[in-house]
Amino acid sequence: MEEILRFFVLYAPLVYLLLAVGALFVIRRLLRSLREGQAAVFGLEREIAQQRTNQAVAMLVLVLLVGLGEVALTSFLAPGLPAISMLTTPTVNLLAVPTNTLSPELLATLSRVTPVASPMVAATGCIPGQIMLTFPKPASEVSGQITLEGTADIPNFGFYKYEVAPLNSDLWSTIQAGRTVVNDGALGLWDTTTLTPGDYMLRLVVTDNQGQALPSCVVPVRVVVK
Repeated sequence: MEEILRFFVLYAPLVYLLLAVGALFVIRRLLRSLREGQAAVFGLEREIAQQRTNQAVAMLVLVLLVGLGEVALTSFLAPGLPAISMLTTPTVNLLAVPTNTLSPELLATLSRVTPVASPMVAATGCIPGQIMLTFPKPASEVSGQITLEGTADIPNFGFYKYEVAPLNSDLWSTIQAGRTVVNDGALGLWDTTTLTPGDYMLRLVVTDNQGQALPSCVVPVRVVVK
């Protein structure tokens, strides 16, 4: 069902074009059947022409109903759907099955980047009561599998995800995501053993149901082996 809704939203111009062509075809058929009915001499000819007219009217009504449904879907229903369901590019379905480890592709990307030793800094971009990472604390050391804690609670909430990147790098890799509001609670798991020990940035990204991501909460952490 979600795939059908996504198709009608993403390809709305094509759907409108096909409906317009179909409507022109049906109207042409309707006009021809009306002319045949007016020119009919025998009763059987009139009955056949009337049947064709009825069929053309039914098809025209069907085209109009589909057109109205498309307008309602794109104008009223689609804006209220979670943004994640309207993604247009191939991507990992973050919300289907929770995962506690990075995918092999993301892990390979991170493995090519050596974490740079750098002074740790404080958390940035966090909004108390809306977008917060409360555990791990900024500049803390983490190891093994840990449970991230914090808050993902904004107006018109859509979904949240948390990501990791080497310090002073833009190579963000998504760890896990969720579509449920969290208020000072568990956001999900993070298996740090998949990473090379070093300094990293952990960020929480919260997106509303219109697909707009708010400023992310970024916390520096150090992955260690224990």
